[in-house]
Amino acid sequence: MFKMRKDHLTLIAAVLLIFAIGFLLRIESAYVTGTPVEEKSFYLDQNNLPYMYELDSYYNYRLTLNYLEHGFLGDVKIHGREWDFHSYFPSGVPLDYPPLIVYITAFIYKLVNLVSNVPLMVVCFWLPAFIAPLAGVVTFIFTRRLTNDYGALVAGILMVLAPFYFTRSVPGWFDTDIFVIIFPILIVWLFWEASITKSPKRSLLISALAGLVMFLFAMAWNGWQYYFYLLTFFGFLWIISLFSLRKPFKHFFVGYITFIGVTLILVCLFSGYLNILKLLYGPLEFINLTGSENIWSPWPDVYVSVNELVIPTIGETFSGIGLALLAGILGLIWGLKVLVKDKDEKIHSTFLDWFIYMLLVLWALTGFLALSQGSRFIMILIPPLTISTGVMVGICIDYLNQLKNNRSQNRFLQIFRTKPYLIQILIFLIVLVVTIPSFSNISKTLEMSPGTNDDAWNSLEWINYNTPENTVVFSNWPSGHLIATVANRSVSLDGRMAYIETVQSRNLDNAYTYGSKSPSTAREYWISHAFSTSNETLSAGIFRMLASSGDMAYLTLDNYTGNITQSVEILNNILGVDNKTARNIMVHNYNLSQEQAQKVLLYTHPKNPTPYVLWTHSEMFYKGFWIFHFGNWNFDNNKGTNYTYKFMNIDLQGDVITTNSGLEGDLKNGTAIYKGEIPYCVIISGEEGYKRYLNEKSDFCVVIINNKSQAVIIDKRFENSLYTKLALENKNTTCFKSLYKNYGATVWGQV
Repeated sequence: MFKMRKDHLTLIAAVLLIFAIGFLLRIESAYVTGTPVEEKSFYLDQNNLPYMYELDSYYNYRLTLNYLEHGFLGDVKIHGREWDFHSYFPSGVPLDYPPLIVYITAFIYKLVNLVSNVPLMVVCFWLPAFIAPLAGVVTFIFTRRLTNDYGALVAGILMVLAPFYFTRSVPGWFDTDIFVIIFPILIVWLFWEASITKSPKRSLLISALAGLVMFLFAMAWNGWQYYFYLLTFFGFLWIISLFSLRKPFKHFFVGYITFIGVTLILVCLFSGYLNILKLLYGPLEFINLTGSENIWSPWPDVYVSVNELVIPTIGETFSGIGLALLAGILGLIWGLKVLVKDKDEKIHSTFLDWFIYMLLVLWALTGFLALSQGSRFIMILIPPLTISTGVMVGICIDYLNQLKNNRSQNRFLQIFRTKPYLIQILIFLIVLVVTIPSFSNISKTLEMSPGTNDDAWNSLEWINYNTPENTVVFSNWPSGHLIATVANRSVSLDGRMAYIETVQSRNLDNAYTYGSKSPSTAREYWISHAFSTSNETLSAGIFRMLASSGDMAYLTLDNYTGNITQSVEILNNILGVDNKTARNIMVHNYNLSQEQAQKVLLYTHPKNPTPYVLWTHSEMFYKGFWIFHFGNWNFDNNKGTNYTYKFMNIDLQGDVITTNSGLEGDLKNGTAIYKGEIPYCVIISGEEGYKRYLNEKSDFCVVIINNKSQAVIIDKRFENSLYTKLALENKNTTCFKSLYKNYGATVWGQV
């Protein structure tokens, strides 16, 4: 009969504790704790769960729904290739997305619905809460191979509570981030185990298993290549070091080649040879991304508007990693001391060796270097520093345990010899001191609001039920995935923006007819320009062009002019006028031939334009700055201007406005002061609103919006922009009228 040993019980108890901590704290997000009770229902969907916290979640949901409905992730298959026509319409894009999250979700959905009736959205919502805690479990088991149970327990707890990872793995954050910790730790663990085992066959088997896990990682996250480069580079350096020290390296070399071979073969067989080519072209992509020049030049780089691609400050990095940032660095330093000075002493339970130590150091250095590309790469730093923290705690506890047998005559030290239970108390306190701050670090995460609300959802459902199926919806790019999923309509631009992940391999893929020129960030300029201009006929022309022909007009013009800046100028001059006038402008002002002008007009002034609607919503207010920044791009110097734009909440007592941002005013008299200056004008939103001019010397306007609960300070040059009229004032205009309206969102159609 099998008898469970004490260490088995300890292992099971620790695994259950870590998983429970990670799971139970994450499910708090299902209660929208940061929202007042009376407002919570506004952020709950038809399943009485919060709307997804991250709008990319709806992209993953849509792909999963596709997979369940017709067996593949895309909308259709063309010549055996999956295409997504909800994104980057009308050309669409060949689907290039890691499918593991879809496969796992679909499997669980099918499994659960064998015995129950659970909507797919519910499965998607809860999945992260079950997968993310496994990162802590894997961390614990791996770190336990390097140190004692206490250090491993600390590492496991810190991992499931790492603030940056925690935020991106709560229920309602249905994205590939849930895999970004688990797989790298598994791969590094197996890679190390293969290096220390004495059996060649066992080493070969573990190396092959590491390659299999790397393949699964490739199916889970587009950034898997970085870890492949990391381990390939480290393995190469290790072989060189063994050779230079005249140590046997054949054993490791065979495992190293096996790892690389299994990874490449599986990726090629199941993902296609293009993914192997992307792997080879990856370093070029990294060089381009780290270069100072905008790779989309002269089009604006929309990626600078993505918060997680902004370089984090030291404070933000610490907030994202927690105490493990400092403790992990200290652990690496202390680990070096153990390897150099204490290697012959028997006081440590650590199994740390030079291989795993140097790998952890290189891993951490890679993470710090990657921070130059944005805060999202904090994810790379979390594992090595957390594991290092666990090792450091383990070493501390090893030193404490030595006090039981100390022979010192010091009275203080003698206490530990006579009362060994005090050591256990100190160990308990060390574990608490290191882990407790992590619990408080995640409190702000649990106060975040869902990514959408009832008003936005209802308005998009209206589009779904009341517009032709080929209707294109225009809004700002962050809402693209939400629109495509809920309205079930195509968008011109969404959260994948210019599909930057595919840039380096497009010239190798005949599905991308125009290479790096399409998809591109050009559409961000055109959509933002349509919203930021006060020329409504130009706005209507831009939307007509994008809905009907996508990038074709400016790509065609580029072939004729050889100058993107001139192509933009031509389009801005012809899109707001009729067909005949546009032809004359191109022929007489820009010396295009009649044939060339006619070709352009097919794309700018189509005989049967694709229907479209505009969708404005309250979340646009937060991102309004970028509409004017990108929409008024200077193509001569490849720069945007930092126009005045500030969104704020206001307090209204009677007719008197007060804020914490320097805005004061009186609605009754139509007056306002912002930071001691009277604005150029005051605009009150709504059909019954008004505009009052106050100070012609000022360069900004104050717009009171959302039933007088919020305000926007905006550059006076944009007082009559389409964005101001539709999104802020919420009024019908000469060219656009509301088709559907509720408190927080409006659908607009052309008059």
